[in-house]
Amino acid sequence: MEAPQLQWFKTEECEGRMMVFDPLRRRFVALTPEEEVRQKVLYLLVERLGVPAGLLAVEYAVKVNGLDKRADAVVFGTDAKPLMIVECKAPSVKITEKVLDQAVRYYSALKPRFLMLYNGENCYCFEVEKGALRALDQLPDYRKMTE
Repeated sequence: MEAPQLQWFKTEECEGRMMVFDPLRRRFVALTPEEEVRQKVLYLLVERLGVPAGLLAVEYAVKVNGLDKRADAVVFGTDAKPLMIVECKAPSVKITEKVLDQAVRYYSALKPRFLMLYNGENCYCFEVEKGALRALDQLPDYRKMTE
């Protein structure tokens, strides 16, 4: 059986709002600046870094200190354990320590090996080693994430 083709960046106008089709959520969502960044990251993860679409969750619910939060995207291993948290921001939002702190809070709940921060202009990726963050020079592909 052939795998279904994912279609990114299919847009349409609905009631005066631009919408983009998210092939992972299988529905149209409002095309906000942050959503545009998220769609670019999802495309990168699946089409360039080899993440199986079925192992990628979008707007993943996370319980942090008793509060319900949502990680923009989470990459999972075949064992259903989180491998990477992806935090997206609109291009107008700078990637600051505050954004990193948000991803670290999600890390505390999910314990993945990698954290990725992206605002459409700047991308930072960290590997967690013995509780410390190590900045990476390049994004890991799915094979590297699962090693």
